[in-house]
Amino acid sequence: MKKLMMGGLLTLASTAVFAADVCEGYGPQTGRDIDQREGTNKVVFSMAPPSTQMNLCNIHFHKNAEHKAKDFSVPAPGNAGFMCGMSQNLTAAELKAPAGKVCGDLKPGDTIEMHWVHTSCDVAPGPGLGSCLSDKCANPDLRVETQVFTLVNDSSAMDFNDMDYDGNMVNGYHQPKALPMTTGAPVEFLGSTTGPSYTEQVCSPLQVSWSVRPQCAKLDINSIAKWCESNEFDEKEGHGVRQLVTDKRLLSVIN
Repeated sequence: MKKLMMGGLLTLASTAVFAADVCEGYGPQTGRDIDQREGTNKVVFSMAPPSTQMNLCNIHFHKNAEHKAKDFSVPAPGNAGFMCGMSQNLTAAELKAPAGKVCGDLKPGDTIEMHWVHTSCDVAPGPGLGSCLSDKCANPDLRVETQVFTLVNDSSAMDFNDMDYDGNMVNGYHQPKALPMTTGAPVEFLGSTTGPSYTEQVCSPLQVSWSVRPQCAKLDINSIAKWCESNEFDEKEGHGVRQLVTDKRLLSVIN
């Protein structure tokens, strides 16, 4: 048995592989190039409801993008995900280092991929995948709303506080205060949980509906620094990334 992870989200599953050197019998995997829509994975499950009809259960982020698209396709150092193209053309003011450490080791110009995890369970938000489940709801629908950001030292850039939770309730559901609305229509597809524990040989068994926005946005690094200092999810730094899944046998079709 092996631990499986999406950022701080944990569960257990076997790690069987077969002769073709990809996971045998698993559903579609994540992350992927959202500009490439082909996939031949035969496991099908229903798309989760819209996030507005689910409970927010966790927020976390990964350093560098786990997904790839035209806007975030610059390979990060060490083959650890992707960076936004806009990160290569920032001003000196945007790149000015803020005072103190930010979320472990973040700096202006870095790329992060933020995940707002939603569940069909009647639960309150908190740390890790355990907050998305309950004794009465062990097999929920899961949806991850996703935005890739470039960090800048600029108070006029997006403020993460505007997208945090802070006890926000809408129509009886736990919800983020807002989600990005100006970075393109989210690309929706069926996939799995993510994180560096997974490869094309070690797959995640969890079934997740993804909504990945195709354009990068600038985020004020000072706002994410403040969030890492204190949040309901016990998140203090970025998680690692899973290597991009490219084998079509491990991907769903994007309609």
